[in-house]
Amino acid sequence: MKTLSSWLILALLILTFTYPAYGQEKTTQMFWVHEDRVRPSMLMDYESSAKTLVDNCQKHGVETLSWITTSTDDFRYLYVSPINSMADISFEGFGPLREKMGAEAFDKMFADMDKCYTSHGDYVLTLDTELSYMPEGITQTPEGEDYRRFYYLKTTPEHVSAMAEAMKGVKNMFADKGAKTHYRVYRSGFGNMENYFMVAVAAKDGAHFETRSDENDALLGEERHAVFGKVMQYVTSMEEITGQMRPDLAYSPTK
Repeated sequence: MKTLSSWLILALLILTFTYPAYGQEKTTQMFWVHEDRVRPSMLMDYESSAKTLVDNCQKHGVETLSWITTSTDDFRYLYVSPINSMADISFEGFGPLREKMGAEAFDKMFADMDKCYTSHGDYVLTLDTELSYMPEGITQTPEGEDYRRFYYLKTTPEHVSAMAEAMKGVKNMFADKGAKTHYRVYRSGFGNMENYFMVAVAAKDGAHFETRSDENDALLGEERHAVFGKVMQYVTSMEEITGQMRPDLAYSPTK
């Protein structure tokens, strides 16, 4: 990591859709994330099974399911769907697909996928628009920018509120300077044992990310160190993950 600004110009995922204008009463959006941790030796088999799932949803016109997908350099696959409440977390949406495919073919498809990962699970992330900086409108899938850099800023329960307040200062600095680097901030929720803020930034590729990061450092100037430092005083550890949006493994019903 080059400078403190690099980590906070910071990308999981899913539905191809945009939040151009949240009402004042709507400053958060919950997402249900299903994560598969794939064995490197089974990567191609896993992707084949994941593509088979997408193909069958398209073939049978499934309307009860939709997600966007991110794959990471540490062999994780994240399937993300927006939800309105915890009550929306259910696998019942696969019912119509199982009925149309037939139980035997459906069960085999998932059995083939099960062979490919060491663990999998589900959790909730909440997009916080008050902490995110996307002045042209919130979207998880900026056009032409499938590269992702994710920063997991871990903290303690007692410092969550203070850290959120400090992160507002970062957003204000970006807005005041007219920063061209945009980012989204997600809070950890149900299913996560740790308290963290996940900061996500999109770019065309790794080179584009690094170039824009350098330009952003220059734009923010020396002021950035003090502003980022207020956030860092609450961070217990940080994890940086590189990923890629995978539209080939995403699904949304045809309108």
